[in-house]
Amino acid sequence: MPGPVPIRRGVVALFLSCALLLTTAACGGDDGSASGSASPSGTVEQQRLAKTRFVANAGLAAGATYQWIVKPYREGKFKKGADGQKFALVKAGLAGAFAYNRLKAAVNNAKGDELLSKAVAPLTAGIDKLKDLGTKLRKGEASEADVGAFEDVINDVKDAGRSAGAVVTDKVPSTSQLGG
Repeated sequence: MPGPVPIRRGVVALFLSCALLLTTAACGGDDGSASGSASPSGTVEQQRLAKTRFVANAGLAAGATYQWIVKPYREGKFKKGADGQKFALVKAGLAGAFAYNRLKAAVNNAKGDELLSKAVAPLTAGIDKLKDLGTKLRKGEASEADVGAFEDVINDVKDAGRSAGAVVTDKVPSTSQLGG
């Protein structure tokens, strides 16, 4: 059966060559502007996957927040003397940092879609306020208001996505994803 292998390689090579030509042709040339910069809404590739990436990143942030911050807090695992308190606080701190990182990525992804960027733009200040909350959680200094702030920001991002046609569902990341 040595005959079909070279044909398969030829077909694969032809397919890859065509794909490469099509993607470079889709990129286009100069848009006629003096600076040659991209349009404010980004490239075609960014726009095509902007909502998908937004949904994935916001979903991971929402899942991490609920699984390792909100749920353990409501169960009383952050209280002094609670069984497994230190471990719960460390996981919450990692989840807080992870969620902040994924929310920032989601906002960045939203810039590739005109409707989504308008919906998410007002939330950037709220997301920025979460920056140091991961450290507060890890040290056990977070209050109910801090946990509520995290939950509120996540819900606001979900609502913004829904209004732009990008429905966000919680996706719980693995523990190894939290650690980076």
